[in-house]
Amino acid sequence: MAHLFGTQDLLAIGGSRRILDNISVSVVDGDRVGVLGPNGAGKSTLLDMLAGERKPDDGRMIVRDGVTFAHLSQRDPVTDQSVLEVIHPGREAHEWASDPAIRDIHAGLLADIDLQSPVSQLSGGQRRRVNLARVLSEGLIEGHPTDVLVLDEPTNHLDVEGVDWLARHLNERMGPRDGSGKQDGALIVVTHDRWFLDAVCTHVWEVVPGIDPGGNRPQIAGHIEMYEGSYAAYILARAERARQAAVAAQKRNNILRKELAWLRRGAPARTSKPRFRIEAAEELIANEPPPRDDVELVRMATQRLGKQVLELEDVSLAFGEGPDKKVIFDDVTYRFAPAERVGIVGVNGAGKTTLLRLLNGALEPDSGRIKRGKTVKVATLSQDTHELDAVEHRRVVEAVADIAQSITIDGKEVSASQLVERIGFTRDRAWTPVRDISGGERRRLQLIRLLMGEPNVILLDEPTNDLDTDTLAAMEDLLDTFPGTLIVVSHDRYLLERTTTHQLALLGDGKLRALPGGVEQYLSMRRQALKDAFEGGAGTSTPDARAETKQTDAQAFRDAQKEAQRVERQMNRMSQDIENLEAELEELSQTAAPTEQDVAQMAELAAKLTDMRQVHEELELQWLDAAERAEAAK
Repeated sequence: MAHLFGTQDLLAIGGSRRILDNISVSVVDGDRVGVLGPNGAGKSTLLDMLAGERKPDDGRMIVRDGVTFAHLSQRDPVTDQSVLEVIHPGREAHEWASDPAIRDIHAGLLADIDLQSPVSQLSGGQRRRVNLARVLSEGLIEGHPTDVLVLDEPTNHLDVEGVDWLARHLNERMGPRDGSGKQDGALIVVTHDRWFLDAVCTHVWEVVPGIDPGGNRPQIAGHIEMYEGSYAAYILARAERARQAAVAAQKRNNILRKELAWLRRGAPARTSKPRFRIEAAEELIANEPPPRDDVELVRMATQRLGKQVLELEDVSLAFGEGPDKKVIFDDVTYRFAPAERVGIVGVNGAGKTTLLRLLNGALEPDSGRIKRGKTVKVATLSQDTHELDAVEHRRVVEAVADIAQSITIDGKEVSASQLVERIGFTRDRAWTPVRDISGGERRRLQLIRLLMGEPNVILLDEPTNDLDTDTLAAMEDLLDTFPGTLIVVSHDRYLLERTTTHQLALLGDGKLRALPGGVEQYLSMRRQALKDAFEGGAGTSTPDARAETKQTDAQAFRDAQKEAQRVERQMNRMSQDIENLEAELEELSQTAAPTEQDVAQMAELAAKLTDMRQVHEELELQWLDAAERAEAAK
């Protein structure tokens, strides 16, 4: 494969901080590199240098003659030029409209945007998509696509459908990922979307942030660790490196303990060996590797949920009047059960955030009602962090302590300051004013303040915004063990498929649909809808209405059958959990002289057992309903 560019010992300095050093990479045709790392590590700085928009403070770039770069930065243009003028400057409509690749980019990113609109009048998300369309279109009309795409957070402001389109576009554009066919160009991309990384990338570069240890010790600059394979392969390889590092650290600690004990006993005089050994021990202590900024999110206690959680009953809601009236929900009924884990997907503007606002009481329906259980305690993580503006003068620790001074975790009391450190804030950052922390840190703070309230129903609205992959993984570990009801609106397919057991779709027609086939079914439905719309509607394009009805019935049967199978799997797992709980309760009840703690534990287990039996009954009803629908569609 042809070499495109390389770097030799690049150095980037910001103020007095050595952001990155000794960056030496080589990129060839077909390379698709995902760049990961915590917020503030220097990912955008690296991309700016690779794209030639920032001159390195030392080192050099070696670029093959004729190689072209296109760079999507995080700074989107705000101009009075029209969308078309920004994407295709100086081009006539017939020049770009005749190119199928350009039309595909327009359909994938700009379908809801007026191409004649001034960019300054668009929303932030729309401007982001316009900028991405501009970068992807560079060189296509001339027949010379850009050789190296350098994309900084291209999946921001894209919904599940948009991320799926971008992954397919890049894979079709650059050739087979396994290198079996012609490879066209290279991709360097910063993104926190793990599904996208798995679908597109063949290499991962992890940007490890630098550390200033203080105490007159030299700064440790940030650097890059390279991994072969997609995100899944990176996780496995990183875990193996961590295991090897832990073994090395244990050996080092054993040596260090022996040397410190020897130093305490006092070295014998009049010999050169002790001096050598003292210097070696001092060097061992001085060169202790700095710890990585591990992120740990912990399971909080929650109030017990009753049988009733949240119910939509014949809910209708619309915005606007007359011809501008937009129906968001049309006679929707749905019941969220205890411990249910639901993902919500849908087109932009279909009402995903509106649904969460109805559920948490921030919005009332035009008709119908929202029923909430008596023991329900709802907490909502909104899309933005403006709620932190009220505490921007407070330090991070103080902002957490405002909610609760301490909480109990696994029977132990943990203070606000201890908790803040456990979610990835260093001691210095923990005492930083909220107004001075980064977007990712604001998101972490927002999440921990929410959890400090010990809710039993959590509503998450795009929770992955501004979070790095380590924090995302930690958040998912927490959500895996959350015992309450979880409702997640997200464009992050990886998060949805890991933390929720089933998904619901909002397609913009006022209905809430179950997706037995998960996110893939939703994408299939959207592709078919767009195809039908392009062809003038399925009704006019299908000559045999009976055949169409038969096909629809077959799809309904498959959907109902999948739903029944999914519920049956849940019932089986729940039955096993109930059996385990009954056995545990039976064992405790056989205790000859139960303590006060045993009695309290038995009461808690009995209450939990009652809840689980109620959930099992609800699942049985869901299974019967799905089975009846499958029978009716035969």
